[in-house]
Amino acid sequence: MDTKVIVVTGASGGIGAALARRLQAGGHMLVLGARRRALLEEVASAGGDHAITVVTDVTRRADVERLRDAAFDAFGHVDVWVNNAGRGIFRQPLELTDADVDEMMDVNFRSALYGMQAIVPHFKERGGGHLINVSSFLGRVPLVTFRSAYNAAKAALNALTANMRMELLRDFPDIHVSLVMPGVVRTDFHRNALGAPSEAGAPRGGVPAQTADEVAERMVDLIAHPVAELYTNPASAEIARRYYENVEAFESGRTGG
Repeated sequence: MDTKVIVVTGASGGIGAALARRLQAGGHMLVLGARRRALLEEVASAGGDHAITVVTDVTRRADVERLRDAAFDAFGHVDVWVNNAGRGIFRQPLELTDADVDEMMDVNFRSALYGMQAIVPHFKERGGGHLINVSSFLGRVPLVTFRSAYNAAKAALNALTANMRMELLRDFPDIHVSLVMPGVVRTDFHRNALGAPSEAGAPRGGVPAQTADEVAERMVDLIAHPVAELYTNPASAEIARRYYENVEAFESGRTGG
């Protein structure tokens, strides 16, 4: 894969950090954004002069635009933009407060919208680029009900991503728009979820867990070979197929889901 300038949000831990490390090993030039400065700089340190960090709160449009501008200042352009930042929740639907819903939409949906609106005009000017939105398998199949508002925000992100892809398809065929849907990933995501109990572990949902590095490996391949949608765990695609084939049967357990 040719060397690219790649922006990654949520890069201080989990999937974002694993992706950054793999991209650094491939010689790419990185612009890494997250709120946690020390962890972000630790991730970037392996990249030397080829990685810069920008403390970024992705729920603030001005911060996302500042991240983009830092990439322009450092490298002149952006080839790939990865909207990876996200946060989970432990709330059943009837327990949700307005604040819960607002935070889930801000972190998991609106932040990606800000990223899209910040970078796609640049891709249009260049005639090409790659936008990657990291969603979740739970945005397609609601296997874990205490993730309720997170699942809903990711479902909204799925729809937004598809609409962005369709908008660009005719006039800008060299701008790729990809949706990445990890399943269960062994990271601190679950312990950092809003309202998580102290003993919180990763929800299973019938999908084998992956490591962040395994997910990152699939994403590096996606950057080299863009596709519209990627389930990072092949088992997820089959579960999603069975879910939409007969939702009622799946939810009642009659399909083995």
